[in-house]
Amino acid sequence: MAWLMLVAAGVLEIVWAYAMKLSEGFSRPLYTVITLVGMIASFALLAAAMRSLPLGTAYTIWTGIGAVGSFLAGLYFLGEPATPMRLLAAVVIVAGLIMMKMSS
Repeated sequence: MAWLMLVAAGVLEIVWAYAMKLSEGFSRPLYTVITLVGMIASFALLAAAMRSLPLGTAYTIWTGIGAVGSFLAGLYFLGEPATPMRLLAAVVIVAGLIMMKMSS
């Protein structure tokens, strides 16, 4: 159950990061609210997952899901560039996540 909460927390991190971008500096109320609610829910799920998962594992997985997911959201929804170096960085992050999960 802790792993499911952690994945959900990571997905919510993507949601709030994307909504923060769309909020245009918190000047658009709907996206500002989505950002804040997403942050609170993401942190709550992360905290719940940390009850039974090691700090280093939980935090690394959470930030990794958020980082790679936000990168992909930027590529897909915002038309951000998919340069070879950015793609390689995402692959390295995913490799690190897999290694962290395997070590738990």
